[in-house]
Amino acid sequence: MSETKVRGIVHLIEETKTYGQKGFRKRLVVLEQDNGRFTNYIPVEFVRDSCDTVDEMSVGNEVEIAYQLSGRKWQKDANSETKYFLSAEAISFKVVSAGGNTASDSAEAANEAFAESYEENDIPF
Repeated sequence: MSETKVRGIVHLIEETKTYGQKGFRKRLVVLEQDNGRFTNYIPVEFVRDSCDTVDEMSVGNEVEIAYQLSGRKWQKDANSETKYFLSAEAISFKVVSAGGNTASDSAEAANEAFAESYEENDIPF
């Protein structure tokens, strides 16, 4: 497995999810990168004990995450189609800057303000 780094603005931080009888834990963080033509959304998985370290970052922070690619093969039974999965598994991260609101946060705040300015019966849809 190779290790590399990705840098971006934290777009989404999911809650930690627990799977199976052994209690495997996983937490997804999505980074946003604007390359001028379109926006990339890059999901990075924090697993096991590293799930707790995600509490040190916030949506809007610019972060750099060291990760390794991980892949697996899955087949329900011998007669079913084989599927392959690829994930970026976080090894460590650092907060580069504690940024403000992202564009999506600003849009969400504007939508909430708009919705609050009308009573439920005033909305035309």
